[in-house]
Amino acid sequence: MNGGPATRPAGAPQPAELPAPGTAPAAAALQRRPGGRGSVARHLLGLLAVVIALVWVFPIYWMISSSFLPTNRLRTPTPTFFPVDGTLANFRAVFSDPTFAASFRVSIVVTGITLVAAILFAFLAALAVSRFRFRGRKSFIVAVLVVQMIPAEGLFISQYQMLDSWGLVNHVLGLTLVYVAAIVPFTIWMLRGFVTGIPIELEEAGMVDGLSRTGAFFRITFPLLAPGLVASGVYGFLQAWNEYTLALVVMTDPSKRTLPLWLQGLVEANRATDWGVVMAGATMIAVPVIVFFLFVQHRMTSGLVAGAVKG
Repeated sequence: MNGGPATRPAGAPQPAELPAPGTAPAAAALQRRPGGRGSVARHLLGLLAVVIALVWVFPIYWMISSSFLPTNRLRTPTPTFFPVDGTLANFRAVFSDPTFAASFRVSIVVTGITLVAAILFAFLAALAVSRFRFRGRKSFIVAVLVVQMIPAEGLFISQYQMLDSWGLVNHVLGLTLVYVAAIVPFTIWMLRGFVTGIPIELEEAGMVDGLSRTGAFFRITFPLLAPGLVASGVYGFLQAWNEYTLALVVMTDPSKRTLPLWLQGLVEANRATDWGVVMAGATMIAVPVIVFFLFVQHRMTSGLVAGAVKG
């Protein structure tokens, strides 16, 4: 009949009802739309992340850009953002300075020895406090925490007197000992978190399959600790490479300065500071850090799942 309700064959699917505005399904559907509020929020967060990244990167860019400009250009009121007509004279001045090579060798040796020693001692200590229960364990953990609370400046006099009595002032070994003592406590805390996060049942499963305790540790647990070791290594490298105050106290001989001390001497060499050369020197100091990070950054995640399966 005309005008009556349309009949639907039996078994025909019912049409899907549209959610009412304001209901939870409607809000979810709105967020799933390309132009929904969720998409706008993601774009705003992405834009904020880009702005923050630019704020962090700009000082580095300014340092590198200034290293290609002569001092008279750097002193002008109008800043130069793009050194299209720059010069390499500042870098030539850095490499022609004989003290730069000597300071570079001192920094490389001190940082390398400090990194190896700090990671080794902190790794063994983190294993001990995480895997074993022994008398004085809690006291050791509290002592590590208390050492971190002591300002470094409060230890300068005692550290200098100790090194002077051992004849290690102005010596690479003396500065290395001080650096290791400063880096190890925090590194223990970092590695302790990684070791505690790996279940010991993985090692026990490997021992059930016929591995020894040492074999189970190196074949199963140790690969899983690779990200923690790399992260601790990055922290130790940055601390030792960029450290200034301890080196200023221990290395009083100008011929045995580290790179931060060499850069300070470069600033104080003349009454009118040649900022172009200073920026070139700062850029050269930053290059090993960038190279080191590029070398290890892909290894920070490579050990997350390595070793978790048999074989």
